[in-house]
Formats: sequence, structure tokens, C-alpha cells
Amino acid sequence: MKFIIPQNYNFKNKLFGVLDYSTAILNIVWYLVVFGILQLLCNNWNIKIFLLISLCFPITLFSIFGFYGEPVYFVMSYMLKYLLKPKLYLYKKF
Repeated sequence: MKFIIPQNYNFKNKLFGVLDYSTAILNIVWYLVVFGILQLLCNNWNIKIFLLISLCFPITLFSIFGFYGEPVYFVMSYMLKYLLKPKLYLYKKF
């Protein structure tokens, strides 16, 4: 069976067809950092599990559902750039 694929079609490599590889690596690094900090600070497993889920679950949701197909690291860089240099452009039409 032959498939005709247009020349301008952009193939995006994804992990399990859901996450970009760069987003998956960013998530794993974030999970490891949070897990390492929780290992140092807490002894109670209930608190560790609660904090791990509450700090990692929102990032996972943003990674899976995304912002209109944008990778998470682009969205985070845009937000960081805006926080460092907030500018508001207002255009008036006459």
C-alpha cells in the first residue's frame, strides 16, 4: 500500500505519540529535582507523595494537552521573557 504524503508535511517525533522528546526530558528532569528535594526535606511518605503529585501533575497536564501544539519549553521561555521584560503594546485605530 502506498501513501502519498505532501512535501510540506512536518513530521514530529513523539514519545508514545503524545509527548515531544524534549518535553519528556524536561518533565523527567523536573520530577527528579522535585523528588530529590523532597527526599532531603521530608521523612513522612504521605507528605512526600502529596507534594510530588501536587508539584508534578500540573506540569504533566500542560505537557500532554499543551498550548495549541506548542512545546512546554517554548511556553515557559515566553513566560520567562515576559516576566523579565513586561511590555504592553496598545494600538489605537483611528
